[in-house]
Amino acid sequence: MEHPEEPRARGIALITGGEGDLARAIARELNSQTHRQWIVHAPGRMDMDVCDEDSIQSYCAELSQLDLLIHNAGITRDIVHLRMEEPDWDEVLDTHLKGAFLVTKTVLPLLLKAPYGGHIIQIGSFSADHPPVGQANYAAAKAALVGYTKSLAREYGKRNLRANIVLPGFLETKMTAALSDQAKERIRQRHALGRYNTAEQAAQFIVQLSSLDHISGQVFQLDSRV
Repeated sequence: MEHPEEPRARGIALITGGEGDLARAIARELNSQTHRQWIVHAPGRMDMDVCDEDSIQSYCAELSQLDLLIHNAGITRDIVHLRMEEPDWDEVLDTHLKGAFLVTKTVLPLLLKAPYGGHIIQIGSFSADHPPVGQANYAAAKAALVGYTKSLAREYGKRNLRANIVLPGFLETKMTAALSDQAKERIRQRHALGRYNTAEQAAQFIVQLSSLDHISGQVFQLDSRV
């Protein structure tokens, strides 16, 4: 007869880009869990700037434990390559890639001490493999995150640290609100199911993934584009 798994001790999660719609959905999903209680830290940019190492260290100094890091902070500066200026490139790469590095480096000692194994989940993008016109900076950053995540998984797997990357799919959030209805319809038509994913369902997957102990170094695409 199988015995139910014993409830785990309370977990601590850090979600960067905490003001975003996906971050808020993940926080709500973590807080709704009954098998394991979570304390969720979801700082916005005013609380912790992922491009500023001093800001990160100041915010994280109060953390004595960390079990789950979700790097969700992100921006877009979409523009065709000939008109893209150096700040457009730097701001996107710094937020997505350098930010992931700086935050991870700061909290890695805590993750390596997590009693059930630490877990890093990066929020990637379908654009990493299928970039639209005008997203050279964003696509480059998200593609680099795939390699970075797999490197972390390989480097620290023997210390029971997991690292995965989730591509949540096109979500109707503040980040995509500026797109025209025509652009959104073109994207929708690329989906085999003819509909977008939602922040709530992406959050459900991410939280479920965080509880799976034997998965690391993997890339998960969550919508129906093929």
